[in-house]
Amino acid sequence: MKPGPLHRLGTTDGAVRPSGAGPFPERLGVSATSPREPLAVIAAGPAGAGRTNVLAALLELDAAMLTTLAGSWLMVRHALQPTRAAFVPGYRQSHSYRVDLPTVGPALARPPRRVELNLPEPLLKHFAVVDTPDTATMGPAGERILLDAVGRAGALLFVIAADQSFSSAELDLLAEIAGTPVRVFFAVTPGTGGSPTIDPAAVDACRAALLAAVPGLADARWFPIINGEAADLKRAMVAWAADEGLCRASGEPPELPGTHGRVPVVADPGAWSEQLDRQSRAAAQRIRQCLALELAKVHLRVVQDVLFGGGCAGLPQLVDREMEALSLLATAQCDHAVRVLVDDIAGRLFGGPLAAGVRQRIYQAVAWSMPEHTAGPELERVLLITSTAGVAGLSGAAAIDALSTYPGPARSEVLPPVAVALSGGCWQHWRTPANNDPDAARAWAQRALREIELELSREVARRFEATRISLGTVLSDAAEHGILLA
Repeated sequence: MKPGPLHRLGTTDGAVRPSGAGPFPERLGVSATSPREPLAVIAAGPAGAGRTNVLAALLELDAAMLTTLAGSWLMVRHALQPTRAAFVPGYRQSHSYRVDLPTVGPALARPPRRVELNLPEPLLKHFAVVDTPDTATMGPAGERILLDAVGRAGALLFVIAADQSFSSAELDLLAEIAGTPVRVFFAVTPGTGGSPTIDPAAVDACRAALLAAVPGLADARWFPIINGEAADLKRAMVAWAADEGLCRASGEPPELPGTHGRVPVVADPGAWSEQLDRQSRAAAQRIRQCLALELAKVHLRVVQDVLFGGGCAGLPQLVDREMEALSLLATAQCDHAVRVLVDDIAGRLFGGPLAAGVRQRIYQAVAWSMPEHTAGPELERVLLITSTAGVAGLSGAAAIDALSTYPGPARSEVLPPVAVALSGGCWQHWRTPANNDPDAARAWAQRALREIELELSREVARRFEATRISLGTVLSDAAEHGILLA
């Protein structure tokens, strides 16, 4: 059979590469935003810098309103009616409680991944405000999660006291953000010394130390926050939101090219079905290998923390954060592989790079027919690590949403996100003084991570088998009729 027409497109294997797909994501980094992402400013910084007070000054609130449990993210958004809700993995519904109370709500089996606070504050009409845990408590996994969220949000507010210095982890974090489209603001507070003023020389020294390590942030603006006065910072953020909002609004056309109209199949597309089989199996194998390697690194970090860090009491929070970062990485890898698969195989069938609208039509058709080709449990599923180092499943989009520290808009990808978390029983078990046994904690972590590796391996294989069958069905119909029917 004569080879298809794709060799003239300039790729080494005759494949059509998706525009903007980029390299395969080996690790989490600063993610790319999209026009559908809502504007947000994510606040970060070390403990003792007064980050909560800075946010309270920006929003003109009592600082007690912004209190959350340790390790949880706080998202403050605009709404006509004040509400507050905690999103806890293992539940399909959020936990609501009164917004006017300084406490974070009812007793929960485990800390929520995020707390959403909705308020009728005028500033929140321009952008959401997100507070994160202290940078010293994040660890490598927390920093990956923060980078992913900052890239989608668009802006970072880093709060530091005049008498503090940047840690090496914070400099590495800021170095990854430098050079990206993320706008960075620095807020400097008086610190814990008791002085209500800020020495300008201390601010200059702090900025010079940062630029010596991260020269790419030379354009970032610095704002001293004295006596809770944050008017200049607020004006700068509103100006950024106005410009960024216009850029995002113009980044996506009202109608994607190729959304309507006939898409004919080429006369001789070649052996596209065999390529689909090979490429889908290879993509699944590569992702399983990457996740196995990542879990091995997680195991080393967990053992080190149990022996020399937070001990048994800190084990649940550490593993849960590692599982969140692993979920984001696995989701990004699956999304990337499916995008490449669709563009390669469908491009071969239709004779060239796919228009954005055509690609979206194929995505919707594949996603619509996928439940018919999925063996076993549905793909919208949460994997919960239990206190006995087993894995339990919980299905549904609402259960997946409860695992997001920084939720995004409705997904337009073919596959649902990968979602792994710890159940509340893990917190109750390892925070009990009677279970303060490092050897038992290490053994439990090894078994739990092994179970997750096996479960994720099966899950990835199921996802790509369902994608292969569903995409093959859509493209077979197109080949039989000579046009894309989606």
